Amino acid sequence: MTWTRKHLLDIESLSPEEIITVLDTAKAFKAVGERAIKKVPALRGKTVVNLFVEPSTRTRTSFELSEQRLSADIINFNTEASSLKKGETLKDTARNLEALNVDFIVIRHSASGAPAFLSRVLQASVINAGDGAHEHPTQALLDAFTIRERKGRIAGLKVTILGDILYSRVARSDVWALTKLGAQVTLCGPPTLVPREFEQMGAKVTCDVEEAIRDADIINLLRIQHERQRKAMFPSLGEYTSFFGLSKARLARTKPDALIMHPGPINRGVEIDSNIADSDRSVILQQVTNGLAVRMAVLFLVNGGKGPAEVGG
Repeated sequence: MTWTRKHLLDIESLSPEEIITVLDTAKAFKAVGERAIKKVPALRGKTVVNLFVEPSTRTRTSFELSEQRLSADIINFNTEASSLKKGETLKDTARNLEALNVDFIVIRHSASGAPAFLSRVLQASVINAGDGAHEHPTQALLDAFTIRERKGRIAGLKVTILGDILYSRVARSDVWALTKLGAQVTLCGPPTLVPREFEQMGAKVTCDVEEAIRDADIINLLRIQHERQRKAMFPSLGEYTSFFGLSKARLARTKPDALIMHPGPINRGVEIDSNIADSDRSVILQQVTNGLAVRMAVLFLVNGGKGPAEVGG
């Protein structure tokens, strides 16, 4: 299948075939990244604005390096020194940037729906780098890429996502991506953070951590999203760790080939034991590496690339 979308706003609206196209294209770009000369001219003459209105380290750095490797011109938008601090609307900020003839806007915003809004008022391509508690599509794509790379498939695998589901855009995007590709997804965490409404997305919901991890092929851990919570959703971090943290004892009760994932940032000693995060079972750093290839693929495709066959030097 060839890619025809101008934007990447979510995973929910993508077909399984479109997701596979991104993953296959990312595989080709990962091979490019292993060469001595890692740059390709795919975005030469194009300008990308990284509009990160919400703090980010991994995602912003990953997008910027992806853009550099595709030979794009890059504008990193500093929110703290911008007119947004003076009351300018997001729409006016983006339109002023577009008046400079930018071709892509990569946006992270605390408001759910901000990327979709910009896609309706701008000519530039918009890529969602995370919007509120809605979606984080490139994280889900790199998670799917990592799982397929390590396990050889996604269909039929049992994936448990453990932690703060309610406020997690990663969880929502992962559920959409993995269920579309045939995985069985289980969501687990405190009852206040794992509402039953997620079952409508095709996932299983449980508060029994032992059940959730026992037969899992993948255990994807999420941190507690304190910045999005409006009130305390559980008594203490200590209690959370005791009941839902991935400890050595819990890991011993999982399948020996189960992989441990985490989108970062990791809260060591809270949702995951520090030694587990650094163990051979962990693919957390591979996720970071694969994020580069996935974001190169997304930029390439929304620029008009059709798929992996067009990736070259």
